[in-house]
Amino acid sequence: MTAITSTRLSDGRELIYFDDPGTNAARAAGPADQRGLPPRGEPGEVRFDALTDEWVAVAAHRQARTHLPPADQCPICPTTPSNPSEIPAADYDVVVFENRFPSLGPALGPVPENAAWGTKGPAYGRCEVVSFTPEHTGSFSTLSETRSRTVIEAWAQRTEALSSLAGIKQVFPFENRGADIGVTLHHPHGQIYAYPYVTPRAGVLGSAAQRYYEKHDGRETLTGSLLKAERQDGSRMVMEGENFSAYVPFAARWPLEIHLVPHRHVPDLAALSGEEKDELAHVYLDLLKRLDALYPTPTPYISAWHQAPLVPELRASGYLHLQLTSPRRAADKLKYLAGSEAAMGAFINDTTPESVAERLRATVPAPATAAAEAAPSQGVPA
Repeated sequence: MTAITSTRLSDGRELIYFDDPGTNAARAAGPADQRGLPPRGEPGEVRFDALTDEWVAVAAHRQARTHLPPADQCPICPTTPSNPSEIPAADYDVVVFENRFPSLGPALGPVPENAAWGTKGPAYGRCEVVSFTPEHTGSFSTLSETRSRTVIEAWAQRTEALSSLAGIKQVFPFENRGADIGVTLHHPHGQIYAYPYVTPRAGVLGSAAQRYYEKHDGRETLTGSLLKAERQDGSRMVMEGENFSAYVPFAARWPLEIHLVPHRHVPDLAALSGEEKDELAHVYLDLLKRLDALYPTPTPYISAWHQAPLVPELRASGYLHLQLTSPRRAADKLKYLAGSEAAMGAFINDTTPESVAERLRATVPAPATAAAEAAPSQGVPA
């Protein structure tokens, strides 16, 4: 079983070690943070956009956050005498800690009610960093299956813990991978945001799911019916397992887009069984390796875990699934969101979902080397 050890950094932020089965938890816990960091500041603010009925976080303090430091100054590598990092231990397996430069939090609470033009409030919530490995190079796809399983356990545990915090309405684990996506640290890591509101995208997906659920008297879910339709059609399927299947969606928006869906209706990662987590550790690695095998250089991507929002009207119909997307449309070309997509939200895809699925099925995922993962992406503007 994964051992979990919680501690505090010198400014009061929580840090949690998640250890692979068999790891000595006492070793992983390591020494206390000796940096003597100043106390944490107050949260930024959220402002209500009356034109769209959406909340916007204003986090000007993040301008000072770390940006692509050299390897010997990486803030999420294990601590050394010359680099007292965010992680005090000399070694670890997986670590989750509160972001030093959060978009939301550290205070908790609800957004203002009856919002209108001019409404603002504290940016309540919580932002966490998930370091997948102590190794500075590589990516999630180069992890062992055991380590992948530990990360999944961390996602599940943090989803459950964050969902119980005051005012939280949505928990979102994700990974931005690659300079073309805009990462600020090369070290393999992801993040978890706990929002005090339902985000715009989750609201759209949740409303569609709820309408379908009500139309079918609570007997069918929208995500489940789409999975069934894709499996019956078969032309866009990438893989099918005992508990999870992956496909390129019929109306994919991105040049590379894969949805990974559990066969059982569950609201979030915390609701998965041990058997389902075991299979997920394997199939998720397989998908990422297939994505990287498409081109000579690593593929930039956003890995977004869509979990059911924590509001009663959207919770029952919500269905956990992963949306794995990349703007890469050729070995040397990226898709940028321009007029139609950025201004109107009307996507125009440069690839066909069927051809992308065929390529992914035909790809033989080979383990990538750390050196290959460290190489910069060759994507250039279209």
